[in-house]
Amino acid sequence: MEAAGGGVAPIRAPYLTSKEQFHAYLKAERESRNQENNQHDGEEDSSSNDQTEPPAKQMKLDGGDQVRKQGSQEEVVKEEEKKPQERKRARGQNKSRPCMKPNHYEKDRLCQSVIQECAEKCYFGSQCRFLHDVGEYMAVKPSDLGDSCVLFKTFGKCIYGVTCRFARAHLGEDYRNIINEDLVKQWEGKPLVRNSLSKELQQRLRKKKVCFDKSSKYLSHLGKPSSAGNVGNKAAGNSTGQKRMTTCTAAKGNVEGVEVKPPGEEAPECVSVSEKGEAPESVVLQSSCLADASKDSTPKTIGPVTDEDVIKLRACEKKRLDIQGKLYLAPLTTCGNLPFRRICKRFGADVTCGEMAVCTNLLQGQSSEWALLKRHYTEDLFGVQLEGAFPDTMTRCAELLNQTIEMDFVDINVGCPIDLVYKKGGGCALMNRSNKFEQIVRGMNSVLDVPLTVKIRTGVQEKVNLAHKVIPNIRKWGASMVTLHGRSREQRYTKVADWEYIAECAKLASPMPLVGNGDILSYEDANRAMQTGVSGIMIARGALIKPWIFTEAKEQRHWDISSNERLDILKDFTNYGLEHWGSDTQGVEKTRKFMLEWLSFLCRYIPAGLLEYLPQKINERPPYYMGRDYLETLMASQNVDDWIKISEMLLGPVPANFTFLPKHKANSYR
Repeated sequence: MEAAGGGVAPIRAPYLTSKEQFHAYLKAERESRNQENNQHDGEEDSSSNDQTEPPAKQMKLDGGDQVRKQGSQEEVVKEEEKKPQERKRARGQNKSRPCMKPNHYEKDRLCQSVIQECAEKCYFGSQCRFLHDVGEYMAVKPSDLGDSCVLFKTFGKCIYGVTCRFARAHLGEDYRNIINEDLVKQWEGKPLVRNSLSKELQQRLRKKKVCFDKSSKYLSHLGKPSSAGNVGNKAAGNSTGQKRMTTCTAAKGNVEGVEVKPPGEEAPECVSVSEKGEAPESVVLQSSCLADASKDSTPKTIGPVTDEDVIKLRACEKKRLDIQGKLYLAPLTTCGNLPFRRICKRFGADVTCGEMAVCTNLLQGQSSEWALLKRHYTEDLFGVQLEGAFPDTMTRCAELLNQTIEMDFVDINVGCPIDLVYKKGGGCALMNRSNKFEQIVRGMNSVLDVPLTVKIRTGVQEKVNLAHKVIPNIRKWGASMVTLHGRSREQRYTKVADWEYIAECAKLASPMPLVGNGDILSYEDANRAMQTGVSGIMIARGALIKPWIFTEAKEQRHWDISSNERLDILKDFTNYGLEHWGSDTQGVEKTRKFMLEWLSFLCRYIPAGLLEYLPQKINERPPYYMGRDYLETLMASQNVDDWIKISEMLLGPVPANFTFLPKHKANSYR
C-alpha cells in the first residue's frame, strides 16, 4: 500500500472552528460553571486544589508553597546540568516524564493494622513509620469524594476502611467499618480476579528455590551438536542458567531442610509449584527420564509400532485455540489494563490478552510485573504475553506460568519496536535472530499445556519484509497461531498497515491460523480485513479511540454515541479502577493516571454525526471543531489540562502540584 498522507478528517463546516475560538469557548464555559458551583458551595476557596483539603493540611500546603517552588527550581537546574548536550529524538514515547508517587500526595499514611482494625498485631510495634492514631490521620486526610463506595455497594465490605475516599458510606461510630453480611456471603468463595502472586511463591522465586524440571530437560539439549551439524548452538545465558537447572532444592518430607546437590549426581527431589501456585510437600523427579535425556538415547521396543512410538504424547493434550472470525483485543502496554479490558469485554471483545510482561522480571517475583497477568472472571478467553530475548529465561517463565496461573494461551511478543527491548535482542529483534527465535518457540511449546502464539511485524526495516519467510518456520516450530501487524519496526505508525501483504502471509500460514492487525477503526475496516483471508482480526489503537468498535463490528453499524454515553463509559472505568487498584488515595490517583493515559487516545474520536462522510480513518487528523454540547467539545480537546478536568468530574480535584504527561506521543497522523 502507498504511504498515507497527513489527511484531515472531513468534519462538517458548521462545526469547524479555530484553535483560539475552541480554547476560548472551553475557558468561558469552565469559568461560568465554576461561578455556579461557588454560589452553591458558599464562601469557599476558589482554588480547586485547596477546596477539599482540611484546615490542618491547608496550613501545611500553604506554608510549604515557597519551599516547594524554590526546591523545584533547583531540581530543574540540576536536571538540565545532568542532561547531555545532544540527545536522540524520543520516538513514540515521552521519556523522562514526571511521575507522581504515593508519598507526593499522601505523606501521612495509616498503618495497615489499624485499617484492618487489629492495631495490636502491628509487626513493627513502636518502630512503625505509619500513623496509628485514627484521629490524627483524619485531621490530615483529604475529604471524601462522594457518598457511595463502589466496593461497599458491590461486595458489602470495603477493605480500605477509614482510608477509603468514600468512607462516610461505610463508617460507623469511632470510625468503625460497617459490613453488609448478606453481600459478603454472596461473594464468598467467588474470586473476582485470578492469577495473583502469593507471598510464598514470591519468596521462593527471589531465593531461586523453584525447580524447572521440564525446562532443564529441554535446555540441556541446546549445548549439544545436532544431527544437522550445528555445533555449539547454546542458549545465551546457559552457562549461568545451567547452575540453576542442576541445583534444585531437595525436600526431605517438606520444604524445610534444603540441600543442594552438585551437577552430575542423581537428580534430587525438587520443590515444584502446583497448578494453583501452592508448594506441595515434595515432587520427585524421575531420575531415569533425566538420565535418558542426558544420554540422548531412544528406547528400543519389541512388537508392533504404535502411536506412542511415532508421536511424543503429552501428559495433558493441548487445547485448540478457536479464533475463527473473532475480535481480539490487542495486548496494549499501559492502557490495556484490567479495567479497560472489562470495558472492551462488555462491548463485545471475544479474546483479551494481558499487557506485555518481561520474563526476567516474572522470574524474579516482581509484584508489579505479576500484576500484568491478572485475569478478571469475565474474561472467558484470556492469554498472557511474554517478552524475552533468550530461550533459558523464556522457557522457564513459560513453565512457571503453566503451573501457577490460569490462562488459555501464551503469546510471544516479537513485535515490540521500542529501543529498550530491541537493543537487548527482544521484540522485533528476534525476527533477525532465527536460531534464538526457534529455540524460544520450541522450548516454550515443550513446557506449556496451552497453545503458544506469536505476534510479529512485517519486518524490521521499512522496505524489507521478513514475515513471509518467518511464518512457515513458526508453523514448523509448533506455534498454534501467529498475529501479524502490517507495519515494520522503522515504520511505526507513520504509514497505513499493509493488508495486501497480510493476505499473502495468511496463505503461507495455512493451516495455521493467522490474525491480522492494523488500522481498524470501523466495521467497514473490519469487513475488509476479514476478506483478506485472515482467521480473525486484532484491534489495538481502534479500541483505545473508541472501545465500542466491537459492538459496531458485530452489529454492522455506525454508533453516533452521545457525550453523556461516553461519560458513562468513563464512570464505569472509574468504578472498575477503584475495584482493582483500591478506593484509598493511592488507588484513586492510580485510577486517575490510567484514565488520563486513555483520554490521550479517546480525544482522537470524532462523533459520527459531525463527519461529512463515514467512516473516520485512523490516520486522519481531527481538526478543531465544536461539539454538539460542552461535554462533547471538552472530550475533543487534546490539551492535558482538559483531560485533567474530565478526571476531576469523576475522581475529584487533583492533588497539589499534580502533573501529567502521556506516555505515548500522538505521532500517528504523519
